[in-house]
Amino acid sequence: MTKDGQILGIIDNFVVDSATGDIMHVLIVPAQEIETRLFNLDAQGRIILPFPSMNSVRDVVVMNIS
Repeated sequence: MTKDGQILGIIDNFVVDSATGDIMHVLIVPAQEIETRLFNLDAQGRIILPFPSMNSVRDVVVMNIS
């Protein structure tokens, strides 16, 4: 979800730099009500968000998308 409470979708996978082991991006299957044209998408239509935008992890993950 975003900081303002909008549900983006469900985390499907992470993109990892194989040389360093660092997580680069989070891949999210978008919720139906999300306007996907506002985001970068992969070939499967998943939202690509940079991992550093992840703020907190509890019951939900809060992403900073601004």
